[in-house]
Amino acid sequence: MSTTKTLKKTKQKSRFSRINAWLHLWLGIGSGIIVVIMAVTGCILVFEQEIKSLTSPWLHVEAQSPEQLLPPSKIYAAVKEALPNKEIHGVWYNGLDKTVKVDIESDSLIYVNPYNGKISGIVDHEDFFHIIDEGHRHLWLDDEIGTQITAWATFIFFFLLISGLILWFPKKWNKTTINSSFKIKWKANFKRLNYDLHNVMGFYTIILAMLIAFTGLVMSFHWLRESTYWIAGGWADEKDKKEQVVAVKNDSTSKQQLDKFAAADFIWKKVRTEIAIENKEAVIIHFPDEPKDDFYACTDMHNGVWRDLHFDSKTLELLPKSHKYISDERFSKWLMRSNYSLHVGAIGGLFTKIIYFTASLICASLPITGFYIWWGRKKKTKTKS
Repeated sequence: MSTTKTLKKTKQKSRFSRINAWLHLWLGIGSGIIVVIMAVTGCILVFEQEIKSLTSPWLHVEAQSPEQLLPPSKIYAAVKEALPNKEIHGVWYNGLDKTVKVDIESDSLIYVNPYNGKISGIVDHEDFFHIIDEGHRHLWLDDEIGTQITAWATFIFFFLLISGLILWFPKKWNKTTINSSFKIKWKANFKRLNYDLHNVMGFYTIILAMLIAFTGLVMSFHWLRESTYWIAGGWADEKDKKEQVVAVKNDSTSKQQLDKFAAADFIWKKVRTEIAIENKEAVIIHFPDEPKDDFYACTDMHNGVWRDLHFDSKTLELLPKSHKYISDERFSKWLMRSNYSLHVGAIGGLFTKIIYFTASLICASLPITGFYIWWGRKKKTKTKS
């Protein structure tokens, strides 16, 4: 009886292995080109800010004291005078040594000297990195169709990482299997080297590759984002959630509406001097589209994480729906707010960006090396026949 059970288990395992290998092969071939495009574009986007900083002189100014910075109302007036027909939505302060980006209703980006209000540069929004970003997000296709393709390709890639780990796992642990599983034979023939690059390098990057893929899926699928938030401990404090919903309503209609420019200047100063903790001179101020709308500001922009703030348009008080400082958040909210940073590798600054770049490059190579393994075996089978 025991022998029969053992044989059944062996057959079940071998059947599972065959199915896993078959899925790994054909799903890999089917999604390979998309994965390569997303990984290569991801490599480029990792260092987007650093490359822009080196190649865009209009982003830089000579740093002066914070007191000499022009407030949002002055920046607005200066741009409006130069471009009277453009609708201005907000201003993006980027630091004492950086120009202010002005958000206008146009296909161009406007950069202004924050100390004298002069326009430093007018740049086409459709620049190199914008094109690369479109390829990464939706393969330069229609947004609705392309995002679905990239989302499901990422889902398949996440599955391929798991199935690949199963295929990689040695049946027996001995010196030979350990060497073949953890070491690359650089002096071997090309076919063997290609196999090691796929098998070994895939193993070493699997944790980071799964993190990149999963954080991408969280951004792509609302149900996964909600599920991850719930598993991480979100929705535990329903009272806090209800308070945030009520706070959005803002029924204080009896109070007089404040001038939006004076209000923007007040909020800008308040954020820099009283609220901001990280990178205090980097603040985004958005002008409300309607008088009844709340003021939006963004601060604590550091390592791919930011802090959204909402102010009552009549009292200029900070609303409860505003973000806390990232370190003060519960783990569930910290995870959701850090998801983008974890996806692009900015979470630890330049060091993690370099690691992410390397991992993305290896991810781009996996479909190529995997295809060559399959092609080599196919040719070998035909030769034997």
